[in-house]
Amino acid sequence: MSDHPIQHTRLALSERGLAVLALLGGVAALTLSPLFVRWANAPGLVTSLYRMSITALLLALPLPFWKSAAVQVSRLVKAKPAGLAAMLGWPLLAGLFSGMDHGLWSSAVERTTVANATLLNYIAPLWVALFAVLVWKQRMKPRFWLGLLLTLGGAAAVLGGSALVRPQFTAGDWLAVASSIFYGGYFLLVQRGRRHMDTLPFMWLATLSSGALLTAAVIWFRLPVTGYSTATYITFILAALISQLGGYFSITYALGRLPATVVTPTMVAQPVLTALLSVPTTGESLIPAQILGGAIALLGIFLVNTSQSESM
Repeated sequence: MSDHPIQHTRLALSERGLAVLALLGGVAALTLSPLFVRWANAPGLVTSLYRMSITALLLALPLPFWKSAAVQVSRLVKAKPAGLAAMLGWPLLAGLFSGMDHGLWSSAVERTTVANATLLNYIAPLWVALFAVLVWKQRMKPRFWLGLLLTLGGAAAVLGGSALVRPQFTAGDWLAVASSIFYGGYFLLVQRGRRHMDTLPFMWLATLSSGALLTAAVIWFRLPVTGYSTATYITFILAALISQLGGYFSITYALGRLPATVVTPTMVAQPVLTALLSVPTTGESLIPAQILGGAIALLGIFLVNTSQSESM
């Protein structure tokens, strides 16, 4: 009997380790997202729509084999229809939040600098932490707040910090701030929703919901969805396979085992890595302050992740 707690602890540690690896893999995949938007040579909303649509189609292929999900749904329908509505509500609402995030951020890029839009979008961890403390009454140790401060400050240094040097906000900057709220809300919704549903069906429903919202936006703004070059369509496919399917699947899996307060600060590594990747791919260079900022951001992410056991 005395071995059972030890075995349970080892299993929990192995699951957490796998979740951390999935999170890091998701960050690596999403690092290419801004580059795909740049390479696509198409409106951001159209690129996002293709990214969601292709992913939803690919995720629908293994649906007949989701026997466990079908059994779970049938039981809820028979015993508790309200429970089914609540279970489906989480991914559908998460998808709407993701669609709003993509739409607002794409619009922000057209009205402000990419650095400003990216930096302001990545203050999402702050909203997640505040929500967890004020609404979910989750306790955070000083180590967590220090890590969050270093993460956001380091990211600001990497992205140039123009929003901090010139504090006057444009309409695009406010759109980016709004996108950060929906970005943070997405992670909170996935964390709660993953308690009731496996990764694949959750992501499929969220992608459908997000795609529906983006479709409405593309129709509203009368953006062209056809007539692009072969290279653009290939970029759409790669964005779906790598960033959405690979990246968001890994993040959704991680959120089933890690709190959103840990996942969202770790996601700040994405723009840091994107800036580093832009050196060989676009010929851009980094100044020493940006390199130092990247190191500070990674240190902050380490502190946030190692504070998980203290803040739970």
